[in-house]
Amino acid sequence: MSEEKLREACGIFGIFNHEEAARLTYYGLYALQHRGQESAGIVTSDGERLHGVRGLGYVSEVFREETFAALPGRSAIGHVRYSTAGDVSLREAQPIVASLRGGPIAVCHNGNLPAALRVRAELEREGAIFQSTSDTEVVLHLIARSRARDLMEAIVEALTQLEGAYSMLFATPRALIAVRDPRGFRPLLLGTLDGATVFASESCAFDLIGAMLVRDVEPGEMVLVDATGVRSFFPFPRRRPTQCIFEHVYFSRPDSVVFGRPVSQSRYLLGRLLAREHPASADIVVPVPDSGVAAAIGYAMESGIPLVFGLVRNHYVGRTFIEPRAAIRNLWVKVKLNPVRELLEGRRVVLVDDSIVRGTTSREIVQMIRSAGAREIHVRISCPPTIAPCYYGIDTPRKEELIAARMSVEEIGRFLGADSVGYLSYASLLEACGDPEDTRYCTACYTGRYPTEVDPEYQPRRVCGMSHAAIGHSPPPAANPVVIPERF
Repeated sequence: MSEEKLREACGIFGIFNHEEAARLTYYGLYALQHRGQESAGIVTSDGERLHGVRGLGYVSEVFREETFAALPGRSAIGHVRYSTAGDVSLREAQPIVASLRGGPIAVCHNGNLPAALRVRAELEREGAIFQSTSDTEVVLHLIARSRARDLMEAIVEALTQLEGAYSMLFATPRALIAVRDPRGFRPLLLGTLDGATVFASESCAFDLIGAMLVRDVEPGEMVLVDATGVRSFFPFPRRRPTQCIFEHVYFSRPDSVVFGRPVSQSRYLLGRLLAREHPASADIVVPVPDSGVAAAIGYAMESGIPLVFGLVRNHYVGRTFIEPRAAIRNLWVKVKLNPVRELLEGRRVVLVDDSIVRGTTSREIVQMIRSAGAREIHVRISCPPTIAPCYYGIDTPRKEELIAARMSVEEIGRFLGADSVGYLSYASLLEACGDPEDTRYCTACYTGRYPTEVDPEYQPRRVCGMSHAAIGHSPPPAANPVVIPERF
């Protein structure tokens, strides 16, 4: 079905030296489920071998009680992956495992490596065989071909050839390695639990298992954890930090700490500043659930207009939801959201959401609220207009599909059928996210200014797994996809 929201690609979790490594990784992935719903996987180490289980579906669908018998060991890494437009294949599920000269290695990745498309083509011309379309697999091929003295150097050599966004976890039988790209596009945190070392994309995973957040893995940092302890290295050239600001606008859970800042703090302030910049004579503030709730609370607090949950979200729309045929196409929004007529009828409504991408869903929501009897609808968006695609780990439509790249704000209002539309300013976005001097975030989706060189022909439509449009589609999944246990 057509999706309006930009989507994160992946969440990663790892733990070293805990007797319940597999189960804790399972719970960590559960907390990160919002970052990926296509597939899930865990690889464990028993000190001699790696053991893996991967499958299509939610974490709760892939892992059952009997699954953990196939995942022995005191160390583990895990991954959840988002399903974007296009085919889904078990071959794309991570962690990906390979057998190298030095033994087996597993890797999971949050981010996107645009240069991997070119490197993959070169490797294929030289005879390399790939099992998936994932850019992550390219990293393993480069590591396998490296003549470096040890694995750490081989990883650095491989990633230096693939400039882009990556937070990665590598597992070997006796070590766990975390690495974050020099610009720090995607988050990665380090924590502790009962003497074990823990890594996760967001702090909410630590909260669930009772781990203590220690710090961020720094941009350009590699962290090696083995029997001798935890060691930190900075092997990459330093770069200006460009952390993804959309983690604070939308992606991360509001109860997480990301890039050293509570996400809820940013989102409430986004709403407050939005109310100052775009006030409205209205009776109620209504969030688009769930993405607009935190900003709507901030808007209501600043404006003094009551917050009302006038839209109810159906949280049980699963991955297999069947898209309606053209004759009943408008039903797909109503399956997810339903207006509460008693709260909306005759009211002047401020409708708060985090972003507008294509605009089709927002138009359906405005029409839905209008049909429920709202007298006026003032749309307020807690970020600037999205005018450019992302190349660093977001499933983004092409530029021509982004409504703000081809329409003015006034034209967008007419398209939506709203009485007014107001976007947060760029300056207020930076202020709300704690960077008023514009020194630490990537904001390319709002400015079109990319921190790395990008190929305009590259379409990052399957991040954390390369563009299928570019390198061929995977076969569709089986009707009842199986969970695969693996030993290496």
